[in-house]
Amino acid sequence: MSTPNFKTEQEAFWHGQFGNDYIARNKSEQLLAANLALFSRALAGIDRIKSCVEFGANVGMNLRALKLLFPECAQHAIEINASAVAELKATMPTINVLNASLLDVDPAVLIGQVDFALIKGVLIHINPDALPNVYQKLYDVSRRYIFICEYYNPTPVSIDYRGNKDRLFKRDFAGEMLDRFPDLKLVDYGFRYRRDKSFPADDTTWFLLEKRQGDPTP
Repeated sequence: MSTPNFKTEQEAFWHGQFGNDYIARNKSEQLLAANLALFSRALAGIDRIKSCVEFGANVGMNLRALKLLFPECAQHAIEINASAVAELKATMPTINVLNASLLDVDPAVLIGQVDFALIKGVLIHINPDALPNVYQKLYDVSRRYIFICEYYNPTPVSIDYRGNKDRLFKRDFAGEMLDRFPDLKLVDYGFRYRRDKSFPADDTTWFLLEKRQGDPTP
């Protein structure tokens, strides 16, 4: 994106140098293993998915894990940081990648409907006023499943993030989506713990949601 005109300070933050620095901190074989353990557990009971999209994919560590579980799944990604997009395209050339802000993109038009929509460690960094926009897009783009993995708090709070204010927000993201879209149901949820002996990860809570009515994959 050339000379982007962002709607929020948080978008510019992740598009710029802080987003570039984030890449080096968040790619490793250990992270891939932890992601594979997470998705193996969380998605064990779902029907086969043939297409998926990740909102805020960074360099594709989540998509790499999903590809190991669902080798035939057509993958799509939306990512705001150009450096992350370049690396993602270089390492996973079969993925359809869109370099754009989640607040601007219309996934239903650009990539069509998919079986599975994923957002992980991204909602916490979105301006709270813009969350309804992203919730709607997650809902619209998925015909079956939505997977959310974020820092959880029963009430909205803002905390400092590496010395930066208003860059990390905790709340009940999945609960807000369940309240907003009555045809969504909670399939499963779980917690990832930084002290896990085999697959340590951030202290995040994951939620698997499913549309009650739709066009499920056979």
